[in-house]
Amino acid sequence: MSQKIVLLTGASGGLGTAIARHLDKKKYKIYGTSRKDIQSDLFIPLQMDLTDSNSIKNAIHYIIDKENKIDILINNAGIGITGSIEETKIEDVKKVFETNFFGMMALIQEVLPYMREQKSGTIINVSSIAGYTGLPFRGIYGATKSAVMRMTEALSAETKSLGIKVVDVAPGDFKTKIAEGRIYTELKKNSPYYQDYKQNLKMIDEEVDAGLEPDVLGEKINKILENPHPKLRYNIGIFMQKLTPFLVTCLPGRFFEKLIRKHYKMD
Repeated sequence: MSQKIVLLTGASGGLGTAIARHLDKKKYKIYGTSRKDIQSDLFIPLQMDLTDSNSIKNAIHYIIDKENKIDILINNAGIGITGSIEETKIEDVKKVFETNFFGMMALIQEVLPYMREQKSGTIINVSSIAGYTGLPFRGIYGATKSAVMRMTEALSAETKSLGIKVVDVAPGDFKTKIAEGRIYTELKKNSPYYQDYKQNLKMIDEEVDAGLEPDVLGEKINKILENPHPKLRYNIGIFMQKLTPFLVTCLPGRFFEKLIRKHYKMD
């Protein structure tokens, strides 16, 4: 059996490195992308910018020229953003959507013709449990991830008969350096949201610090790839975060909103 070829975005740190570590143990051949020029013993580094269509095309052509196939695409790259809906700059909103959604979709569109020709392939889109609900001061981030979820569902239905498996993986909080690359809407003392936003920023960082180890996700991705019939959705996080999708659908909207506001000490 020939070696499986993996294209992994956002491979340079955090969850991406953990995924690469576990797949490397299973002898997958991994091409890991980053916007920066990096070195790695786990994967073949490939510079790619999801906001640049030529960069995407060049990366795919490079892999196809070398391997003549792409068996697995793991869309892990993304950036965070915090801020109130009123005060977040539209240009920042567009920047996050360009990476988290439009860039992911553009990459999928480039890879799909090769998977269709192979009559096989697996696409794993990493969304977020935040995509299930509008968390205060993370509404834009959640919106990008919700968009990823809906697109993934449609993609799965469209490509099932073509031999392509599509999976949505929604992580909760993990101990990563996501805060370092996050776009922050400025915390202004004269803002009507100042106290709530300040409190939320503190709790967001605390939740990340108390999150799961990235290797949990890496191991889960590996198991998904070994499963001949993977589920459409996997929610991965601490118990209460995994419970969120259930609560959103079962509880009255205003009651769930009250729980969220209470959790973030907004009441």
